[in-house]
Amino acid sequence: MDLAATFFFIILGLITFLGLVAFAYLSLRERERRAARIALVLAMVISMPLFLLSQLSLTMKLVLLGVISTGVIAAVILFTLPIGRVERGHDVPISRFDERDVIFARANLIPGSRRFEIYYAMRPENRVIDDKFRTLPGLLSPNALKANPLIFASAKASFALTEAMREEVEGPVAAERKELTEIQSTSMVKRLARYYGALTVGITELHPYHIYSHIGRGIGEYGARITLDHRYAIAFTVEMDHGIMAQAPEAPVVMESAREYVQMGVIGLKLGYLIRSLGYPARAHIDGNYRVIAPLVARDAGLGEIGRMGILITPNLGPRVRLGVVTTDLPLMPDPQSDDTSVLDFCRICVKCAENCPSGAIPIGDRAEVEGALRWRINADQCFRYWNTIGTDCGICMSVCPYSHPDNWGHNLVRWAVRGSGAARRVVLRLDDLFYGRVHTPRSSQGGVLGVEI
Repeated sequence: MDLAATFFFIILGLITFLGLVAFAYLSLRERERRAARIALVLAMVISMPLFLLSQLSLTMKLVLLGVISTGVIAAVILFTLPIGRVERGHDVPISRFDERDVIFARANLIPGSRRFEIYYAMRPENRVIDDKFRTLPGLLSPNALKANPLIFASAKASFALTEAMREEVEGPVAAERKELTEIQSTSMVKRLARYYGALTVGITELHPYHIYSHIGRGIGEYGARITLDHRYAIAFTVEMDHGIMAQAPEAPVVMESAREYVQMGVIGLKLGYLIRSLGYPARAHIDGNYRVIAPLVARDAGLGEIGRMGILITPNLGPRVRLGVVTTDLPLMPDPQSDDTSVLDFCRICVKCAENCPSGAIPIGDRAEVEGALRWRINADQCFRYWNTIGTDCGICMSVCPYSHPDNWGHNLVRWAVRGSGAARRVVLRLDDLFYGRVHTPRSSQGGVLGVEI
């Protein structure tokens, strides 16, 4: 009995030590030095007493085994209790959103132009707000606070390419239709989307609330009512680089954002061309030329949940993604919307994005009804003013989100616990604060993304 108890404490100490050392190594690879240091300290602080316990008398070992067993049983019970259960509630807007009210559409309005006069005659309350951000340096401006000539030039090149692709979102449909079953076409679309570079892919039926009511950007007549009678929407994600996003709100963030908009656009266009070649209509929805609200489509396609920062939170990368959508009449099998509300609970208790938002645009409180839907709503005007001050699209909220850690075994083990237990979500949040800090500190670029310091 004494030998078995000794062996137990030694093995427990080794597992603890090696587990924390492995996590420290993983953190170093992610350039998370604080997390690595803390993990190494904990490896010594926790494992050494366990090794020493193996030298105690048999009576003391049995007492400690009882304490440990009781703690494990209590933890199992605690992690299975219905803590943090959140009802989804009514999360579907009761009306369609006018794209002309999107802050990017308003930013495109040129003072003195006909569109300018028409819009502010319709929304006079936005005139004062918008005139304020027009006095700021602007996105990618050489006079912006975070200006970096080469990095901004790279971002502009990507945005220019995305703009050139906007004319290709639709096209002629082949006269001869390839007959496919729903199973065949669904499998083909998902496999090809991933082959083209998508991280995750989902399908939903297209609903009216997915579609903007009027054109605010892109091709087509400004202010025209949008009619999109496609039956299905294919939503997909592309990953934004973890190391670059950790530099938020520095200049590389906007370069990475622009790069992924290109990637998302290329995937969408390829899928659109493919589907039309099979004899079915299809439209890609890319940056600056949407007809649908991509986060709502992606949520209903089972790719994630709308979180506190007002964008999609995916299970494995959190908000650190860009979204693309292709709408079509190709027969497809919709994916069910996720019934997992753990993200809603985590966002409710976390609040890191709101606390670190430099513009104060992210709400601190709980969800509220907005346009008939229960959700968090950011103040896009405040967010956009900050962007126009620094010249980048910030990204601090994405970087600080605990869901944004890399997709690997260490963080995925934590994600598994977070999905299954409300108690685990609360423990994980405290551990995330311990290892990574509560306050965001931009990571150094170590020579710059382009290999030179500007």
